[in-house]
Amino acid sequence: MNTQELTQKQVGDIVAEDYRTAQVLRSYGLDFCCGGGRTLEKACTSKKINMKEVLVDLEALNKAKNTGDNYNEWALDFLTDYIVNNHHSYVRKMLPEVSFYAEKVARVHGERDPELYEILQRVRMLREEMIGHLKKEEEELFPQIKEMVQLNKKGSVKAAVVDALEEEYDKAGALMAEIEELPNGFNPPSNACASYRVLFQNLEGFQEDLHKHVHLENNILFPKALQFEEQLN
Repeated sequence: MNTQELTQKQVGDIVAEDYRTAQVLRSYGLDFCCGGGRTLEKACTSKKINMKEVLVDLEALNKAKNTGDNYNEWALDFLTDYIVNNHHSYVRKMLPEVSFYAEKVARVHGERDPELYEILQRVRMLREEMIGHLKKEEEELFPQIKEMVQLNKKGSVKAAVVDALEEEYDKAGALMAEIEELPNGFNPPSNACASYRVLFQNLEGFQEDLHKHVHLENNILFPKALQFEEQLN
């Protein structure tokens, strides 16, 4: 692919074709999950990022051997199991821990650092948003996808369900972006206690996992499931 074609390619598609590019985009603060529908050019322009530098780093990947997983080629039913076993399990494990430390640190240090109250508020909203979201996927959409793939059954996947889930991911992504902006990029103050540092480490890890989680669904699973549905007779 030449440089001009790459600039007009959606960032979500770039990462779907080679997940190694996620590291490059993340390093420039470019959103490839919730904002995956924008072209690389528009994404760079909106962030006031030098696109030539991004292109240099992306092109460098072509010279390196790709030994990573090609999620874009996985069977849809296998991909749903992977998402549940890896990302859903992670969310259920980490949300209570993040909530615990957000409560504790806000209670102890909130008077000195009032942004901790804002983090706590958003963590509570995120927890409520994500738990209901996971349940909806596991009990409704993912069984629909498996039925469609395994039985070639048309009408299994409802576009309205997919749209609703994507909207929920947009809310979750926006909450994490707001959290990141409050403490200056997950960097705790120099005098932060151990709990303060653990909270920020957990938030940063949660965001990184969420980016991949949302990417696998919004940029790969959902579009391919709807395409599969359309192709069935």
